[in-house]
Amino acid sequence: MKKLFSYVMGGCLLAACAGTPTDEISGVLTDMPTDSLVVYSYPADAKDNSQTKIDTVVMQQGKFALNVGDSVVKQIAIRPIWTPKPDADGRIPATPMRMLTFPLFPDMPVVVKGSVRSYTLSGAPVYEDYSNYLSQLHAQSLQLDSLTRVTVELQRSGLRDSFMTVFKQAHEIQKNIQKMSADYVRQNPDKDAAAVVLAEIRDIELVKEVINNIGESVRTGVAASFYQSVKESYDKTMAREAAKEKIKEGAEAPDFTLKDINGKDFTLSSLRGKYVVLDFWGSWCGWCIKGMPEMKKYYEKYKSKMEIVGIDCNDTEDAWKAAVEKHELPWTHVRNEGDPDVSVMYAIEGYPTKIVLDKEGKIAKIVVGESPEFYTYLDSVMK
Repeated sequence: MKKLFSYVMGGCLLAACAGTPTDEISGVLTDMPTDSLVVYSYPADAKDNSQTKIDTVVMQQGKFALNVGDSVVKQIAIRPIWTPKPDADGRIPATPMRMLTFPLFPDMPVVVKGSVRSYTLSGAPVYEDYSNYLSQLHAQSLQLDSLTRVTVELQRSGLRDSFMTVFKQAHEIQKNIQKMSADYVRQNPDKDAAAVVLAEIRDIELVKEVINNIGESVRTGVAASFYQSVKESYDKTMAREAAKEKIKEGAEAPDFTLKDINGKDFTLSSLRGKYVVLDFWGSWCGWCIKGMPEMKKYYEKYKSKMEIVGIDCNDTEDAWKAAVEKHELPWTHVRNEGDPDVSVMYAIEGYPTKIVLDKEGKIAKIVVGESPEFYTYLDSVMK
């Protein structure tokens, strides 16, 4: 599914021009608060923000053009580089970060015209179809922007009751937009734009309703990577839901074999006869890292009776290895690259999650989050 990335300002400055047939992205934008734009691009099937490329471009009389690099199907987001001025009371006004978002296909230049609040796309049928989809959402999107601005102001003012009222209104509009997206997929199953829209649906129940509507020509066409990304995420969600029925205290822990930090095979059942703690974590997880000092104390205390198996989740290999080294984590570490995806096998939905296995390999305790409950439990069984 379409990912939510944390973007950092940066990138190279590009000279603007009127655009040529070889430019991947070009256009004319009006009613902009600045001539400078930041452009984010990332592969349609990206799983995290490590593949995000950031460029900046300066418009000349509203015109801009740029190329974002390799021939990969991408998602593009463009916004003005703009710092709002404080009001008379010195406060920065609430201004939701509007972006122009659209797909970009190799050898299919796109032309963007309009403003951040309302724009059209042209250059190929898929862009025009996606542009029509955006126009259907236009009124709802503007209303959502307005309510978002109000919620920010109410939150600043500490008016909780009013904030919750407006927040709920905004949530209802978000739900309506999701339903409209699902309707678009239902009504346009053979348009490549339907795969792009499918990737914007967050509600798993709506995805379940419409994913099989996507036509075969779209599944294998120019927008195939959008469809495949959703399908992979959806299949994992369904597998995780099925796994919940098996991952319960008293149940047999599923066995697995993964590569350890030295590249050697590690099989869970090799630790049979000891208590085992499966620690699902990531270097990106603040609470995971916060709990490491206490984990190290308990490992030292009980390492003759138990082993901890740190299962890396959603990390790059370099980030994983660097975190193990930086925090001096002395237990077994394995890399979960998705074959098998042990986090799905064990129905993991939050990080950190610690699963204690008894000496017979059965699930004895499941603790989600960094909680004293985990350490209290270890003390009770290790006596």
